[in-house]
Amino acid sequence: MTGAPASAAGGSGAKPVRGGKLGTAAVNQASLWNIANLLTMLRLVLVPGFVLLLLHNGGYDPVWRSFAWAAFAIAMITDLFDGHLARTYNLVTDFGKIADPIADKAIMGAALVCLSYLGDLPWWVTGVILFRELGITLMRFWVIRHAVIPASRGGKMKTLAQGTAVGMYVLALTGPLATLRFWVMAVAVVLTVVTGLDYVRQAVVLRRKGLAAERAAAVAGPVQGATGSRDSAEAER
Repeated sequence: MTGAPASAAGGSGAKPVRGGKLGTAAVNQASLWNIANLLTMLRLVLVPGFVLLLLHNGGYDPVWRSFAWAAFAIAMITDLFDGHLARTYNLVTDFGKIADPIADKAIMGAALVCLSYLGDLPWWVTGVILFRELGITLMRFWVIRHAVIPASRGGKMKTLAQGTAVGMYVLALTGPLATLRFWVMAVAVVLTVVTGLDYVRQAVVLRRKGLAAERAAAVAGPVQGATGSRDSAEAER
């Protein structure tokens, strides 16, 4: 505090608006240990615990698989809440941007690989889903300089279908429920492929628009510079 009036200090005297850019920056630079990040960290910690529970006693003990399902369910629930909390309460941090998608892919990838290892799920299903998830993640980085690919309704349905199907496979189901989980997984695979292709389409369109905008800005820059110089010369006359 200098004690000088706002006008003397070169300011307008207006107070920062709560929730404005300054407020956002302050929140974003706040402690790493906010509730959204803590839920993401919990999901990361659950990954090795889930693997140990699922593979315990050979991987075919119904009791231990129930414990593994509980860990998987908690991870999926925290995935629903951490992003929502971060956006709603302006708790978005650089750590969260990186750790959240890693945690999502880690728990789902661990479940798929373990289920295929145990022989419960064909390896090609695991390969298709993991290839799609990795490919879309790389695609997002490919276009991030131009735009952000928004999460679509189909993508959310895909996540729900995958989580439900994998959760049903983690449980030691038999009879009609075992048949039902096969069809739920089939729906999840179809949504995985369809939404993956849609993301690729969006990425290509966004990148083309971004490159076109950059070229237009590059052309407009010299023209504006020349116009400004001409106006200055005329003003001096």
